[in-house]
Amino acid sequence: MNIQRFTAPTAREALSKARMTFGDGTLILSNRPTASGVEVVATGEETLDALDRNDQQARQGQRQLAAKTAPALTANPDSQVIEDTAQLAMSTLSFQDYVRERMLRKRHEAIAAQTAAPAMPERQERPAAPRAPVPVARAASLQPGIAPIQVKKVAPRAPAPAPVSVAVSAAPSQGIVDELQAMKALIEDRFNTLTWLGQARQNPIHANLMLKLIRSGYSPALARTIMERMPEDLNAAAATHWVIEVLTRNLRTDAGSSAIHDEGGTYALVGATGVGKTTTAAKLAGLCARTHGPASVGLITLDTYRVGAHEQLRTYGRMLGVVAHLAHDRAALQDLLGLLSNKKMVLIDTTGIAPNDPRKRDMMDLLDLPDVHRLLVLNAGGHGDTLDDMISAFKTTGMQQTILSKTDEAAKIGPALDATIRHQLVLRGVTTGQKVPEDWERADAANLIAMSMRSPAKSAFDPKVADLGFFFAQSSPMQPGQFHA
Repeated sequence: MNIQRFTAPTAREALSKARMTFGDGTLILSNRPTASGVEVVATGEETLDALDRNDQQARQGQRQLAAKTAPALTANPDSQVIEDTAQLAMSTLSFQDYVRERMLRKRHEAIAAQTAAPAMPERQERPAAPRAPVPVARAASLQPGIAPIQVKKVAPRAPAPAPVSVAVSAAPSQGIVDELQAMKALIEDRFNTLTWLGQARQNPIHANLMLKLIRSGYSPALARTIMERMPEDLNAAAATHWVIEVLTRNLRTDAGSSAIHDEGGTYALVGATGVGKTTTAAKLAGLCARTHGPASVGLITLDTYRVGAHEQLRTYGRMLGVVAHLAHDRAALQDLLGLLSNKKMVLIDTTGIAPNDPRKRDMMDLLDLPDVHRLLVLNAGGHGDTLDDMISAFKTTGMQQTILSKTDEAAKIGPALDATIRHQLVLRGVTTGQKVPEDWERADAANLIAMSMRSPAKSAFDPKVADLGFFFAQSSPMQPGQFHA
């Protein structure tokens, strides 16, 4: 039996050596990695013919030997043991028969896989006839020049179970598709960003205006959206005027309606701690009392957490001639609202709460009453991300109204105006100081945008032209419908 080993650094080279020895009819018996590379054990197809001839001769010899020794074995009382021993004894012929059957089965599988149609189910193989266990080490030792080969006992194959691979492989396939889609979107976004930045750098007017917007505190998302919609045939002055007009048109205010203190109603001032809710409530109460009289205003505070909060609002009330009430729970608030229902304006001062404070949900549920409007008080000098968190935390259904406080303390009001524009808030007024009620102004979009676009003093936080790629690398344009050019 002509079986040889071939060792090479790679499997391809070992297979090439085997084919050079046995030709196109090479049969690979096994392959395994070794310390020196890959070892392949192979033989040729012509070996099968020799195996068939040797097998027939061996079977004929075994039958003749059994016929000659039958009388002797019958006379021997231990004949059954000897017969079993002879049947289970290992020989080179039985090992060759096992190898021949294994090679034939592999060859049939390869031919069936090549000729079968893709839509046809796999052909089930006929299970091999069970054979007596074979001591492999002894069989190899009987064949000269062949080292022992580890061969596992081959059990008859059972019919293939019902196909379930579709349901199992669906999730990994879908995961791969999702990853490819995400990678495609990322590549397209980066490519579009690089293309857009290249076009912007070629146009110095666009680059200068983008830099001015970023230095004024506007977000890269809003700045990029504006620049993408700006006409290309504008000079520097016309482009600047166009940008200011677009910002003014998208900043929503109550300029087309009555002032908040003339309109009246019930308002709950909400927001973070220290943004000026109590002072803002006192200013609105003072404006309403000045126009309609002290009896037209009602003051309620829910702030039982901060030390001296009730006393602060009560002090403002005494200055204005208005009584300030304290509500500890929802029932007390409902009773006070019923008591003050004849007032033109009722102002509710709430506890300052951070966006991630667990008490926020309780307070929002407390204010969920009919005809109670919420006024979100935002610090005009706050950071853009902080303002976004506050707006998202106190978001309400329908029209969301806001007041910008402490504009006199803000180095840049661009971040506050940017958040107001992107979240489509209605600006009802701004506070410009601590005086009650003098430091209050109605929201004028043109004045606020012009104030934000004034050239501020040089700052360590101001970007340079070379930094535009960093600012716009991960920014995405605003969603359609949020901005009007």
